Amino acid sequence: MASATTTTDHAEIRQWTEERGGRPAIVADTAGNGREGGLLRIDFGEKDEALEEIGWDRFFEIFDANDLAFLRSGGDSRFNKFVAKESAES
Repeated sequence: MASATTTTDHAEIRQWTEERGGRPAIVADTAGNGREGGLLRIDFGEKDEALEEIGWDRFFEIFDANDLAFLRSGGDSRFNKFVAKESAES
């Protein structure tokens, strides 16, 4: 199994996502619930009713405003998670 790595590089995140057929999204019901812009997700495959697709510019505005890092597996895996940048750096 490939190990997980983190990044804050926008180009890396976009490339990783698009190579796996993903799209930037937020959990629709979380916009305005104490987190700037809502909870980010990567939407793969069939559209999920709970997710709202957003553009990359908005995605990265939210990503940066919340000081996040992107944790993802290597290889062909789609495993990913958004974590606090602070915890990713330690």
